[in-house]
Amino acid sequence: MSKVIGLGNALVDIMTMLDDDNFLEKNNLPKGSMQLVDENTSTKIHEDSKIFTQKMTSGGSAANTIYSLAKLGIESSYIGKVKNDELGNFFRSDMEGNNITPILLNSETPSGKAMALVSKDGERTFATFLGAAVELNADELKSEFFKGFDIFHIEGYLVYNHPLMLKAAELAKENGLKISLDLASYNVVEDNFDFLKDYMKKYVDIVFANEEEAKAFTNAEPEEALEKIAEFCDIAVVKIGSKGSLIKKDGKKYTAGIIPVKMIDTTGAGDSYAAGFIYGLINNYSLDKCGEIGAILSGKIIEFIGAKPDEKTWADIKYMISKL
Repeated sequence: MSKVIGLGNALVDIMTMLDDDNFLEKNNLPKGSMQLVDENTSTKIHEDSKIFTQKMTSGGSAANTIYSLAKLGIESSYIGKVKNDELGNFFRSDMEGNNITPILLNSETPSGKAMALVSKDGERTFATFLGAAVELNADELKSEFFKGFDIFHIEGYLVYNHPLMLKAAELAKENGLKISLDLASYNVVEDNFDFLKDYMKKYVDIVFANEEEAKAFTNAEPEEALEKIAEFCDIAVVKIGSKGSLIKKDGKKYTAGIIPVKMIDTTGAGDSYAAGFIYGLINNYSLDKCGEIGAILSGKIIEFIGAKPDEKTWADIKYMISKL
């Protein structure tokens, strides 16, 4: 069976359930965005938010996708950078405990932390201190990291490091891997449009975008955005929330619906969708079924705080997939 390796910002998420959105406004955090903050700002937000219910979990977009693939039985690995500190050790042990082979390079800078602020409607806003994660550089990547794998999944949040993105793609292609890219966030797309356009055209096989990211990239609504994104890759996927997802490959379009859920927290929903879709591809499902598997994972994930539901839920997910 195909093996998957991911690359991303190795972060520990501090999941925080807000009573209302006043905290976001007070800290100048646009709802639904991912804002990069320095260590002092991150510490202040962390301290000020302790009045709310909180939960710590390993995170980062690509790490969430790899985690879900591993839970589905796909042999997986992950490349990132942490310090040998409390958060870094937590991240490493969480990876290993979930059957993921971590390739974690070491830094003297504190490990990255994402304050994941979850609004009452389930929307999440990130105040992210990248810390050690952002110090991962192109020169540290080795061809041997990619050998033996079939799919390379990379998160769009890394786009602020162009040399790293380029080197990773070149090494993946040299080793015959297909490349999957999640566009990550609308503001990330807006800030790096020209680079992403060229990068996707040259390297990427599969693109995942939600409605806002797709619009930021194409200035179009979902149906038209799908057409435009498909010009840059082999498989284009546009996720449209409660309306499901749109998929295009080789001039043919597919649609996938959603499953009924009680939404609590949308953190990791897009990452989990990507995992479900990739799992479907690995197992030779049709593209609409790949989208349905993505919907199963993303739907079940948002019924929990964070991107890691309990074992019973994973058993339910596997049963639902088997019924397809």
